[in-house]
Amino acid sequence: MPLTRRRFNQFLVGGLSLALAPVTLAELREGRDWRAISRPQSEAPEGKIELLKFFSYGCPFCGQLNQVMKPWLEDLPEDVVFRRVPVSFNRSAWANLSRVYFALEATGELERLDQEVFDAIGQRRERLFTEQAIMDWMDDRDVDTERFAEAFHASRTQTLVARGDRLQSRFRINSVPTLVVDGRYVVVGEDARTYQDLLDITEQLMDKARAA
Repeated sequence: MPLTRRRFNQFLVGGLSLALAPVTLAELREGRDWRAISRPQSEAPEGKIELLKFFSYGCPFCGQLNQVMKPWLEDLPEDVVFRRVPVSFNRSAWANLSRVYFALEATGELERLDQEVFDAIGQRRERLFTEQAIMDWMDDRDVDTERFAEAFHASRTQTLVARGDRLQSRFRINSVPTLVVDGRYVVVGEDARTYQDLLDITEQLMDKARAA
């Protein structure tokens, strides 16, 4: 779901409320609302639907969608497994941000600082792209930087970062934020005017996945 300047302006005009009538399953159109993944891949347990969100802390639109999705995720159906996938697009700065995500998760600081990292980079234009800048920022927020640095450099973190980038490449994700349903459908949302529109399409694609 590439967010061009034109589409970003549409979101601003529409706000974060529902500006259009919800799209029904019968109205969903391939190419406009979604595209199929040629080689479906899901890691969800049998009987579950996997919902992936590809993102980066370096993407301001990702921070906006993150806020909108929080209450939406609270009502996620029990048969849906949600997972976030930070990606780098082969940018070293964004690879560091992917490591930030997994390090926050490993140290139990993700819930407290997740949105703040988005806001620091996307709103306040703080340049948290080098390890030193990241560690200084974490220290200012009373994070145990020794534990954080250990998680930041852990082999598991490196593996997860590389895994996310491989999945992004396999699914042909070329922009963020992007939602993928059941390893089958990439949410395109070409005509979406709000983030809620994208989530409405996502819900309809979940129904489509259940019926598959």
